[in-house]
Amino acid sequence: MRTLLFRSLLAPLATTAAPPPGDAALEELGRSLAQRARRVYGRSLAIREVDAGSCNGCELEIHALGNAFYDLERFGLRFVASPRHADVLLVTGPVTSYAVIGAVDKVIPVDLHIRGCPPTPTALLEGLIALVDKASAGSQG
Repeated sequence: MRTLLFRSLLAPLATTAAPPPGDAALEELGRSLAQRARRVYGRSLAIREVDAGSCNGCELEIHALGNAFYDLERFGLRFVASPRHADVLLVTGPVTSYAVIGAVDKVIPVDLHIRGCPPTPTALLEGLIALVDKASAGSQG
């Protein structure tokens, strides 16, 4: 036990560096999402996130959207506690019941899939922009 303790104290850190501050691409994505959401919905974008049985990798990236680096509430992106208050239902993982049913599109209609396991916060933003654009095109046509 003591050997394991000493080995862990002398081991190098297993963390990665934080993203560089002042990422212009993130700023542009956030402002673009805010502008499009206000045009389509007339207000900020409300998201309800549901874990349908994932490994929680997606949740870590989704929660990163609210941390001090990404701070996406400044762009009007907010997470809500009820699907009744949401504009977007963001589902992660395969749908589980007694057994695994599979992807959520086997249970309810899906408008957009965001690729990645887990998707990066930037990929999540790009997916939300594509979803708002799709809703905008559907409301005009």
